[in-house]
Amino acid sequence: MLVLASTSPYRRELLARLGLPFEVASPGVDETAAAGESGEALALRLAQAKARAVAARHPGARVIGSDQTCVAADGAILGKPGDADAARAQLARLSGTVATFHTALCVVDARSGREWLGNSITEACFRDLDDDEIARYVAQDRPLDCAGGFKVEALGIALFDAVHSDDPTALVGLPLVMLCRFLREAGVAVP
Repeated sequence: MLVLASTSPYRRELLARLGLPFEVASPGVDETAAAGESGEALALRLAQAKARAVAARHPGARVIGSDQTCVAADGAILGKPGDADAARAQLARLSGTVATFHTALCVVDARSGREWLGNSITEACFRDLDDDEIARYVAQDRPLDCAGGFKVEALGIALFDAVHSDDPTALVGLPLVMLCRFLREAGVAVP
């Protein structure tokens, strides 16, 4: 049995692409960053904590945990904006810069205790965005639950000059290339 340790609809949609049956469980993990924790370290720690928390409740499963952080050019970690004002502020901060996204993945085989942990890095090169453009985008796409304040899989693609990644699904929230590799190593037939 596969269990996705996430309530994210984006991760659920991505995992469904693989055509594998799976269940969804809320990990119930505190996502607060530790003092001085880097965006990469935070994403890795949370992906692992989510997978482990759900694996403890599903001893016969292979559990998938993932987390993503957005690190602005100035080093600040940007989370989910939560409201339109915060989304506009995040996009204004990212305008004309390159942000680094860390999409961490952890697969725990609860039967054996074996774990796979990795990080997919995406560099998002934002165009220079004016206030009106940002306001129109936020009003149309409503990216309030997305780190960095945009949805690359929707209208948000118009905000970029370029996106560089080894996995096109990582920026949406679940690196499927890495996940397929981890699942095959865990004995799951993909495809």
